[in-house]
Amino acid sequence: MNNKRIYLSVSQPSGFEQNYIQKALDDHWITCGGPNVNDFEKILEDYLKDESYVTALNSGTSAIHLALILLGVKTGDEVICQSLTFSASANPILYQGAIPVFVDSEPETWNICPEHLEIAIKDRIKKGTKPKAIIAVHVYGNPYKVDEIHAIAEKYKIPVIEDSAEALGSSYKGKKCGTFGTFGVFSFNGNKIITTSSGGVLISNSKESKEKAIFYATQAKDEAVHYQHSEIGYNYRMSNICAGIGLGQIKKLDENIDSRRRMNHFYKEVFKDIEEVKLLQTVNNDLFSNYWLSTILVEKNAKKNISRESLRLAFESKNIECRPIWKPMHLQPVFKQYPYYGKDIAEDLFEKGLCMPSGSGLTIEDKNRIKEVIYTFFNNEK
Repeated sequence: MNNKRIYLSVSQPSGFEQNYIQKALDDHWITCGGPNVNDFEKILEDYLKDESYVTALNSGTSAIHLALILLGVKTGDEVICQSLTFSASANPILYQGAIPVFVDSEPETWNICPEHLEIAIKDRIKKGTKPKAIIAVHVYGNPYKVDEIHAIAEKYKIPVIEDSAEALGSSYKGKKCGTFGTFGVFSFNGNKIITTSSGGVLISNSKESKEKAIFYATQAKDEAVHYQHSEIGYNYRMSNICAGIGLGQIKKLDENIDSRRRMNHFYKEVFKDIEEVKLLQTVNNDLFSNYWLSTILVEKNAKKNISRESLRLAFESKNIECRPIWKPMHLQPVFKQYPYYGKDIAEDLFEKGLCMPSGSGLTIEDKNRIKEVIYTFFNNEK
């Protein structure tokens, strides 16, 4: 029996990358910036539409950091951040010496809760500090409640940084995720739907913001013949080689999204008669998810030895990678001293949540192995 490792999410070569990489080598553009970077930005701008201006960077984390800088976030400022997310959403707040204020999830999309968001804003204002920004995340590719969140942000005149690191190709009411906020962010890490090996982009709503982002991302060099710097800059620009990989990868974007969505449907069918498991899916047709990762909640049943962890270990015993969902930021040791608003939705999701293998290149044989573990586990426990 084939026992090769089935990974959670691995990007697949498209077959087109080598041509762009070779051209970069032939043209001696083996550095940050360059023709591939410009072309990659243009393709993404055309894909996103809505007057989007894209700056290609070395990571999605860098994009969030630059968004905070462009919004004027400084030491002592407060930034609201969704708690149920990867730490890269929150770390840049501390880069700026600012204070993260974490907000709980709501159970329908697992994303930032509108009710607790407004409670947090009101309380921070009452305490004398109006938040400078809101970082809202489309976790696992599932759009957050865009209308509700942005109505609150507009009410209090607080800009939104839309963390779409996991949501390339997802949309809300036909509009692409990444284009709703004052700034948007994508990640092209190696586990995403498409990759540049490492990398990300910042999405702005003006040419001026894009130009300023490039300025900061290339060491903030003033316009002078010599190297002169009046502001602190960063080495954040995407390399021409990485952008070449992206140009090849993006040719398969729609195909990869279809594959991820088919995997989600596969899990829907597999789990449909298993009462202890609930699959995360969009709640209505306004939300279109790329289902970057298919995720489930496992109701604990001690009598049957059913839990998130026992199921994960059953997969691991068959060399199949599953992973608990993100541990909320307000539970992380590095963030435990910062304010949190909410109840225990994010904590409950973490205790029950499991990310399932979701890669675009999973085969029929892989699916059969996954299915066998699920049926064996739940049948044996009953």
